Amino acid sequence: MESQPASYLVGRFCGSNGEEHTMATDILSPRKSALDHSIDAAPLPMDRPDGPEIAPVHGGEHLKSSSNSLRVNDGEAADPHFVRIGAVAYLNTKPLIYSLLDRLTRGADAATDSSKDSPEGSLRLELPSRLATELENESLDVGLIPVVEYFQNLDRYLGVSDAAIACRGPVWSVRILFRKAPCEVRTLAVDEGSRTSIALSKILFHSRFQFVPETTPLPMGMAPQSVDADAVLVIGDRAMKPERFREDFGTDWDLGEEWLRETGLPFVFARWVARNRSFATPGLAAVLEQSRDAGCANIDEIVRLQAGRYGLSDEECRDYLTRFLRFRLGPDERAGLAEFHRRCQALRLVPEGVLH
Repeated sequence: MESQPASYLVGRFCGSNGEEHTMATDILSPRKSALDHSIDAAPLPMDRPDGPEIAPVHGGEHLKSSSNSLRVNDGEAADPHFVRIGAVAYLNTKPLIYSLLDRLTRGADAATDSSKDSPEGSLRLELPSRLATELENESLDVGLIPVVEYFQNLDRYLGVSDAAIACRGPVWSVRILFRKAPCEVRTLAVDEGSRTSIALSKILFHSRFQFVPETTPLPMGMAPQSVDADAVLVIGDRAMKPERFREDFGTDWDLGEEWLRETGLPFVFARWVARNRSFATPGLAAVLEQSRDAGCANIDEIVRLQAGRYGLSDEECRDYLTRFLRFRLGPDERAGLAEFHRRCQALRLVPEGVLH
């Protein structure tokens, strides 16, 4: 079996009844993930000691190697019907990738649609920057990527399926903390990898105050209050509990809520895209949507497996996945995506292009 990247493992787990099931496991250490997390899909960061050192996609704890682990040779798919899929290993992706590997490898709990149009494939959980790079160099065929990365490549990438990560109103995990009144902000500290939320921040400032603040880096692991900036873009658990920063920051914006107030539309953080038309098939779209539907129908299982790994109570985890996030790209979400793209183009944050 060829080697996988260090951050990914495909295997089979043994259930309590002794039956084997296929699974993918993210084996990123919490500290490694902290070096390259992104808020583009409104994630929870992996910089906590209770972060998911091992975070299975679909149940199970005991792994052994599988012959289905890889079917690629030097970046090329061995079979044109074999699709290499990548996603970020964050809590907000769990409903979308629930059972996805099972469906791609046609294991014991695979998709009910076993027609010839249902693709086989692999699933890799990766760091955000690596997903974009691997789509670019064709090491992946399909990725769940931040929408600004999608906007940067509209001449090549196509959206696949109506599965996405979005919100309509507060997102809870993406927030700007203000030292000054928003209209007085001139410097904004940001995680440099958070391109979609940086773009959204600039759009909101420009729309309301006709200026865009200068962005400065927010070094990884540095407390927001230690940064010399008028405002700070924070993500994950720090954004979820802004009251802890009230001594230093008098007010805050939840960016999902502010976008809704600005436009009346949902905001889309990430979606599935294919690197070219040959992979954007109805069969793949169906598999991605079936996995999403199964994940949304099994939120209680996801909560049971993941809440503690992300330092959340069961109630907080369930609220995040059901009250704050949406996983379907419906007409309103598509309108919100188109409006965000239009505004990004107006500020020249992305190249000109047409959404697919």
